[in-house]
Amino acid sequence: MKIIILVPVYNDWKSVSKLIEEINSTVSNLNCNFSIMIVNDASTEQQSIYAPNLENIQSVQIINMKENRGHARCIASGLKYVFEKEEFDYVIPMDGDGEDRPEEIKNFLDYLKYTSDKPIVGERVKRSESLFFKFCYNIHKILTFFLTGQSIKFGNYTCLTKATVERMINEKASWNSFSGALTKIEKNRKSIGSIRGTRYFGPSKMSFINLLKHSFSIISVFRINVLIRSILFLISYFFLILNNISIITLIPIPVILILNVIFFKLSKRENLEEYKNCLKNIEDVVELKK
Repeated sequence: MKIIILVPVYNDWKSVSKLIEEINSTVSNLNCNFSIMIVNDASTEQQSIYAPNLENIQSVQIINMKENRGHARCIASGLKYVFEKEEFDYVIPMDGDGEDRPEEIKNFLDYLKYTSDKPIVGERVKRSESLFFKFCYNIHKILTFFLTGQSIKFGNYTCLTKATVERMINEKASWNSFSGALTKIEKNRKSIGSIRGTRYFGPSKMSFINLLKHSFSIISVFRINVLIRSILFLISYFFLILNNISIITLIPIPVILILNVIFFKLSKRENLEEYKNCLKNIEDVVELKK
């Protein structure tokens, strides 16, 4: 069984080097062929990876992109490249900063014994970030569920079948949000518990604004759900406040309308034609190990 581990990176080369070493160590007793595909999203810092003695990794490649297009599109480009250029049975996308723990790769593969034809997501059961970040993340989950009806408790750390990868690269939402697109196309996905690890080096680069953009991008994938739920809410709310209309009671109405405008604007990122041509953004592919 051939597994490709897909790692998006922007400047954090020190963390990626450590991740590769830990992957090499943790997969030593797993009876699979592992390759690592790093997607460099046009980093501005000098590329530097130190990863000697990778006896358990078959190959390591770096796809260098010409232009920075963001985390979601970096993963989407990597999936398209892997599907069109590589042989594989499963792809495991994971972040390169240590928060997706390499020791959980074994958990994904163990679960494949029971469901080899379904994608598996790492459902986050414990996080290591600050209390403020955890609070914001919980608000994100509640808001997503309230507006879309979708419970999305996973990020990039997943195990995708070849069939799922093919569906992902033909889904325009993949160009906007990885977890949103996967939720949309795979209703029967399976999940395992995943404990969020601690970053290898330095604090998280995910600011409140970036978390908000991330949350809104996921929600925008389900904009029709949002619109329908908003209409039903506004009708119900109007009858609720009919006898008590004031400036304060009217506040939710423009808020809901503004949010819908934002979600529909964000959905314009879902450009399938642009996604189909994304490999033109590749500068070169460097093989660190064959």
